[in-house]
Amino acid sequence: MEVLLAGTYPEGTLEKFQNTFAGTDIHVRAVVTEAEFKKESDVDAIILRILKMPKEVINRFSPRLKMIMRWGAGYDAVDIKAARERNIDVCNTPGANAYAVSELAVLLMLAVGRNLLAHEEKLREGVWSRELFNKTSQSLRGKIVGIVGGGNIGRQVARKVQVFGAKTFYYDAFRLSEEMEQQLELQYVEYEQLLKESDVITFHVPLMDSTAHMLNTENISLLKQNAIVINTARSGIIDDAALLEAVKNGHVLGAGLDCTEETPISKDNPLLQYPNFIVTPHVGGVTNDIAESIMPMIVENLRLIAKQESPKYVVNNR
Repeated sequence: MEVLLAGTYPEGTLEKFQNTFAGTDIHVRAVVTEAEFKKESDVDAIILRILKMPKEVINRFSPRLKMIMRWGAGYDAVDIKAARERNIDVCNTPGANAYAVSELAVLLMLAVGRNLLAHEEKLREGVWSRELFNKTSQSLRGKIVGIVGGGNIGRQVARKVQVFGAKTFYYDAFRLSEEMEQQLELQYVEYEQLLKESDVITFHVPLMDSTAHMLNTENISLLKQNAIVINTARSGIIDDAALLEAVKNGHVLGAGLDCTEETPISKDNPLLQYPNFIVTPHVGGVTNDIAESIMPMIVENLRLIAKQESPKYVVNNR
């Protein structure tokens, strides 16, 4: 069975796969660039990261292709409907990077709330002041953190901010069970109420028609004065221009964005001109040890495919 590792991965990933399957009929090779990927059309399975597979790319591959497996939870880079039409299973690795993404989300909350970059910028200018940003500095203790998305990442964010003394609201189109809500100390509220009452709003939903621009020019005015906005999910969930305007006019304290609508973001993007915007290059799920969580799920599915059995974690079920 031929497996294609497509895209860029942590150092040593290919070798780990090859060592895992040494002596078996599962053979893994890699392509890194878009140009290299365009030359491929005949494999049994694809492990995908960074690169995209719209309909025209999927249709380039022979009927031999049985599975596309995303390295991570998001699968908007793959046309899942086109894949299903070709009888190709699209799978992800749900929860594997939840600890890493949730850590970054909380880090951004703290950094924005404590004006971390603004303090650092002033120190580089030679200004030493403990009072300069006191009026806009806030901790998580006693605050309401509104979590949009009750999946693996959202639930881990809840656990982490509760340690700091925060109360947690959440909204999800698919509400959790009452038992799970009680166990996680998560209070379900409708989306509009979450926007109105939360001190921090953090997004953890996939990008789809129903989540595109969930925060926009129409509803951003509902946010509390000096609210903080965090997005470690997907570009396009927030209207970045509307968020920028809300920060400029003083309604929103600041934002931590691991995803921006301009990707990759240019150095002249206005989001980078304000110290109360902290922007990172979509690295929430990128840590040196992330492969330890993701690889076992991929290995399991490749072995199932090799035995002509159905894989797990399918996102485009028949």
